[in-house]
Amino acid sequence: MSYGNKIIPSVPKFTEFKDYTSSQVLQMHTPHLLQKQHKQDLVLSSDYQMEVEPSKKYTLQSAHMQLTGHQSEVYCVKYSPNGDYLITAGFDKKILILDIYNNCTNLGILGSHKNAILDVAWQYDGVRLFTASADKTVQIWDMETYLPLKKLKGHQSYVNCCYPSKRGQDLLATGGDEGYTKVWDLRTRKLAFEIQGKYPITSVCFTENGERLYTGCLDNIIRCYDVRKQEIEYTLDNHTDTVTGLAISNDGSYLLSNSMDMTVRTFDIRPYVQGKNRQVRVFTGATANTAEKNLLRCSWSHDDSYVSAGSADKNVYIWDFNSKKVIHKLGGHQGTVNETAFSPKDKLIASASNDKTVIIGEIPDVTL
Repeated sequence: MSYGNKIIPSVPKFTEFKDYTSSQVLQMHTPHLLQKQHKQDLVLSSDYQMEVEPSKKYTLQSAHMQLTGHQSEVYCVKYSPNGDYLITAGFDKKILILDIYNNCTNLGILGSHKNAILDVAWQYDGVRLFTASADKTVQIWDMETYLPLKKLKGHQSYVNCCYPSKRGQDLLATGGDEGYTKVWDLRTRKLAFEIQGKYPITSVCFTENGERLYTGCLDNIIRCYDVRKQEIEYTLDNHTDTVTGLAISNDGSYLLSNSMDMTVRTFDIRPYVQGKNRQVRVFTGATANTAEKNLLRCSWSHDDSYVSAGSADKNVYIWDFNSKKVIHKLGGHQGTVNETAFSPKDKLIASASNDKTVIIGEIPDVTL
């Protein structure tokens, strides 16, 4: 396929193995591909073609499926809302689109940024993709044509994060290293309003109804803004170091946060919470990347039963939300894990790492 003037090479078929032909394997769900008896890893090579390589011995701390092809650190990994596609991006300025259930085919390589891509976000319906970059811009992509729609300019430094609203007004929030949180009207593709701060904004997210906006910051504080009034409603000051990631639970009740203080926390953000302390749980075990200062993100499983975060110790941590216990510590990476993402429809988790790879792992059943 082509993208602009760039030709994307065709993807070779799987070689046959076991009792399955390549075409049969491609039609199966990824969890079946990840079963131990197949002992094959899917690898995206440096020329962006798919290859099959022998896997390592499977353990709870080994890779299930490893994708390579990025030329440098991978900062971002996100499943599409329907769970069929995976977006990866990072320091090499490239965005890879992978069709998970169709041979993990590389559908395209998008490139318009002039510096590292620090965050990616899907629109709730999967029609558009947003990418935030160290080149001080945010790109809007049409995911039906894979063409750029608009480049949003206005930040004076790195754009660390981006997040679209799901309901209400069609808005996109972005956070910059210069301390500004900007909210863009996606209908007009122009700036709606901005909030000036003193410190770099590291993470942003809207509530389900789009009425409130949360920001994480270098000063350790999470701020909740009333979008209509454009005023601070309350602050969460439980973290003791930089907040690096934020995520709202799928039911809209809780805010998940990751921090360089080596804790992942949840806060009750439902209206009319009694008392000032909204913190409900603290998850520990993962380590912060204090040397590289990467923004380690966090995520919820589709049913909100698990939370996950990356770690500087090269592992993917998965906690049970209710018990706060680490139920899985998945290995396989050779560098800091920057972001994790749960599949919205299968028991899979994807992770992006400084080792230039993305790993897709099947989440084993667990009895607490």
